[in-house]
Amino acid sequence: MTTIALAGKGGSGKTTISSFVIDYLLRRGKRPILAVDADPNSNLNEALGVSFDGTVASVVDEIMEKKEELPAGMTKDRLLEFHLQDALSESEGFDLLVMGRTEGPGCYCRANDLLRDFMEKLSENYQYVVMDNEAGMEHLSRKTTRDVDALLIVANPTPVSLRSAERINETAKKLKLRIKKAYLVINELGMNLPAGSTEVNLPLLGKIPYDEELLKTSLNSGCVFDSPENSIARKAVFEIMEKLSCFSNGI
Repeated sequence: MTTIALAGKGGSGKTTISSFVIDYLLRRGKRPILAVDADPNSNLNEALGVSFDGTVASVVDEIMEKKEELPAGMTKDRLLEFHLQDALSESEGFDLLVMGRTEGPGCYCRANDLLRDFMEKLSENYQYVVMDNEAGMEHLSRKTTRDVDALLIVANPTPVSLRSAERINETAKKLKLRIKKAYLVINELGMNLPAGSTEVNLPLLGKIPYDEELLKTSLNSGCVFDSPENSIARKAVFEIMEKLSCFSNGI
């Protein structure tokens, strides 16, 4: 099982890129895939053209609130696993799990332990896991996923966005996350990249050019699978994935 995580500041385009990464893997026959929406904004489903009924956070909250009202013979572990399975949205070649917002007040240590165990067991059923994370990487910081083969940090070609990318990388290091390799991906969004502005402490894996056709798709269905075959954004992400495969021994 291979885990590819994407992170970036809000508006950087990481969710669209995450969807194209899944599109690439599907087209290469690298399935089944577990798509994990670990951003509280929870819009990866729209980019993938699927719906979801519940989030992991809502399931955990419900179990924690009713921990004294468990059905006879049902442990909290079994009940949580049962409901988490219900939160999994199945699709052709991939399944989607939406993490949702972080928990409220109270101690969730045991629930987080159960969630980690569930994620570890669940991931064994997939060839690839693709995680769309918020900038703070909350779910990664709680070790929801124990190992990450490649972290793609998405940034726009602006000083603020690039500094944010560096902070995300530093956060990952401070948290001692088990990330084999981190890379920078520039999403140009129609902006010209100033000379020298990519001089950050991250290897640049590639750039995503502005794609007007993709913008039209976003305004219509919002699903990247509906974008034209000649989409230059899709082509750029696919080239990045080919390069990643070369760098990471066939990731």
